[in-house]
Amino acid sequence: MSREAEIGQGLTSPPSALRVAIVEDHREFRDYLAALVGGAEGFCCTGSYRSMEEALEKIAHNLPDAVLVDIGLPGMSGVEGVRVLKERYPQLVLLMQTVYEDDERIFDALCAGASGYLLKKTQPARLLEGLREAVSGGAPMSPEVARRVILLFREIRPPERADYDLTPHEIRILKLLVDGHNYKTAAAELKVTPSTINFHLQKIYEKLQVHSKSEAVAKALRSRLV
Repeated sequence: MSREAEIGQGLTSPPSALRVAIVEDHREFRDYLAALVGGAEGFCCTGSYRSMEEALEKIAHNLPDAVLVDIGLPGMSGVEGVRVLKERYPQLVLLMQTVYEDDERIFDALCAGASGYLLKKTQPARLLEGLREAVSGGAPMSPEVARRVILLFREIRPPERADYDLTPHEIRILKLLVDGHNYKTAAAELKVTPSTINFHLQKIYEKLQVHSKSEAVAKALRSRLV
């Protein structure tokens, strides 16, 4: 069995190891990442997937602590995949790794639930450090990306009235969405039913003039509502 096949099936790992999965369509780079993570002390590669569809199908068999995700994937994009993974596994740390550093992709990835954004030219030691940093609650970014994020948020200006008449309870629900919760986990957090959350979300969407969770999260961040 090939190294990639072994990794794709999910390998057992030492209890103390930081468990990392990889979603990358370029085979040589995928193999490089798998070898880097799998060979580093204190790390274990639990899965290596060529598409987000494959990752979503198999990742639950050996759930990692963190996932390195490429944005430019065939089929489902990395950004959409991050959104789905965060919905299914809120505790999962998702770190984007890509050649892209434009504002739209950076903003979309972070709004979808990514904890960091590293370019593919990132040095191996910094990549491993970034994984540890992300799992510890940090937000690792390549210097070029960090500069873009700072400039992006400097350009964002909230409207004169940025509360949109949201109630404190609606703002609390909106903050849960920004933190990566879905209907069920938000309901559990607030000790209410998912239908109650859905009712309040419809009110939130109406006030914000949006039609989806991702649009609501993006507007909340742009308007500094949470």
